Amino acid sequence: MKKIVFSFALVMGAFALNAQNVIQGTKFGDNWALGLNVGAVTPLTHSAFFKNARPAFGLHLDKQLTPIVGATLQGMTYVNTSFSKTAFDASEVSALGRINLMNLFSAYNGTPRLFEIEAVAGIGWLHGYVNGTGDSNSWSTRMGLNLNFNLGEQKAWTLALKPALIYDMQGDMPQSASRFNANNAVFELTAGLTYHFVCSTGEHHLTKVQTYNQAEIDNLNASINSLRGELSNKNNQIGRDAQAIDDLKRALEECNNREIPVETVVETNSVRIPETIVTFKQGRVTIDASQLPNVERVASYMNKHPETTVTIKGYASPEGSVEVNERIAKQRAEAVQKILTTKYRIDAKRITAEGQGVGDMFSEPDWNRVSICTITDKTDNVE
Repeated sequence: MKKIVFSFALVMGAFALNAQNVIQGTKFGDNWALGLNVGAVTPLTHSAFFKNARPAFGLHLDKQLTPIVGATLQGMTYVNTSFSKTAFDASEVSALGRINLMNLFSAYNGTPRLFEIEAVAGIGWLHGYVNGTGDSNSWSTRMGLNLNFNLGEQKAWTLALKPALIYDMQGDMPQSASRFNANNAVFELTAGLTYHFVCSTGEHHLTKVQTYNQAEIDNLNASINSLRGELSNKNNQIGRDAQAIDDLKRALEECNNREIPVETVVETNSVRIPETIVTFKQGRVTIDASQLPNVERVASYMNKHPETTVTIKGYASPEGSVEVNERIAKQRAEAVQKILTTKYRIDAKRITAEGQGVGDMFSEPDWNRVSICTITDKTDNVE
């Protein structure tokens, strides 16, 4: 018998070690369960099965060690199984090992199956109660099956049918003569309801995790560090690009606000006076305050020389449609004409305002958003 128990312990240990390659991260406080058994017990031999069946019930505390191996501490009590006049005339406390046959022969996928079969075996202490003194004690063995139905979405409950054989290993024989004797055995059939307490993982059962060896971990860490380096380089590049964008924005703003050198050109036989250029912002047809001195320069010259006339040609940059650019170009010329007539009292007959569409006088497209004022002296003969 000792050899059988020792061999069983070795098998359980081997299963436990093997399972460590599949399940990790569980704690001692994980995978505990508490259950209730209710059923009947009847002598195995020389007795009618149902006529001599007696009530049996008890509690059990379970610990699942691996998906294959579990341990149970169980206490059972029996009613009217002897000639004793006590209400409970026998009890058994046993330590049991459980092997999940489904997970043994088929891989555990991380969640208990709806139906599972466990093989159960162990030893216990059998106690018989009598009136007064003379209670009997002996050691027992238990062998059986648990036919489990795991219920609920979380598999927190198990309903089981539990057939088992229980041997009184001493009976009425001396202790040295312990043996498996069918005449000292009973058949027990109970139904059990078990609740599985929640684990530290948040589940009510063992969970399956992916395991890695050290070489794989080192490779993953190297990949992570490489990605971090690439991310840092990308962030630095983004910072440089953002700075370049800011520089371009500032340069564009300076370009838009910059006063373009202006010339006023008077066409005569002998004298050439620079033209006056009035610049505009993109999409605008109103004259900024910064450009008013250029208009005033034209007005001042024309007031000093009443015989002169001015031709104002408006231009647009290439953005937008042709129709829009033609309209904006004409409105820019008319904007200069309006200031000359209303503010500086230049006779409208001396002014010609024309829209020229998209301009190409300057290499930078943005610089072509202008109105160019050309003054002509009519007293001279211009060829």
